[in-house]
Amino acid sequence: MAQNSIQRLLDIMAALRNPAGGCPWDLEQTYRTIVPHTIEEAYEVADAIERNDYDELKSELGDLLFQVVFYAQLAKEENRYTFDDIVTAVCDKLERRHPHVFGEVTVKDAASQTKHWEAIKAEERKQKADHDAQPHSALDGIAHTLPAMTVAEKLQKRAARVGFDWPDEQGVFDKLHEEIDELKQAWRDPVLRQEELGDLLFTCVNLARHAGVESETTLRQSNRKFEQRFRCMEQHLQQQGTDVNQADTDTMEASWQAVKDAEKAT
Repeated sequence: MAQNSIQRLLDIMAALRNPAGGCPWDLEQTYRTIVPHTIEEAYEVADAIERNDYDELKSELGDLLFQVVFYAQLAKEENRYTFDDIVTAVCDKLERRHPHVFGEVTVKDAASQTKHWEAIKAEERKQKADHDAQPHSALDGIAHTLPAMTVAEKLQKRAARVGFDWPDEQGVFDKLHEEIDELKQAWRDPVLRQEELGDLLFTCVNLARHAGVESETTLRQSNRKFEQRFRCMEQHLQQQGTDVNQADTDTMEASWQAVKDAEKAT
């Protein structure tokens, strides 16, 4: 049944791209024009999971799968490779990166497995650099089209694996205070202010890494918390007969604190 479902999806995609009777929008698309849609679909998958909406997740996963099928169709039209080639490549990669499951390697726990996984990936990156006749770096292979916080975290993790890291969180806290002081000193210079603010954000990501949390996920949670509180504040103001657009700062602050106190009480 799964094979038939995939083939049906591949056939639909081929029909959409058929110059004779296909969809005009789909026919206009290229690898580059689809990228924003792929990123959006991935975020919608993450959003459905964070909201525990698993019915919606099924739909969003389908949309994300369609993105892969779209790229595969473009590649097939250009005689590069097919959807089957993509599946074969990922199956080969998974088997190669899990020798403890598909080979003779033994790992004692998840931490050991992760360390072994990263060693295999590092060797793959080195082999690619050698093949491309490029200098090898511990930072190879990080996609800079990812969200900036995710890139920062990946850079820091890679550097930490070769020993370029603080031994504990105290060094990061010290660096955080240093960056705040430098930002204060540079505040009147727009160029330096932006640079120092970037350094401060980079250090915040490092602090999140030492805390064992993902900065991108943590910030999304804070965004949701702020949005929920702000909406509650608006409702609280309305109950007081005040519209948020007419409320002064002190009134909004009082309402904001009332919302926070109500949260603590529940």
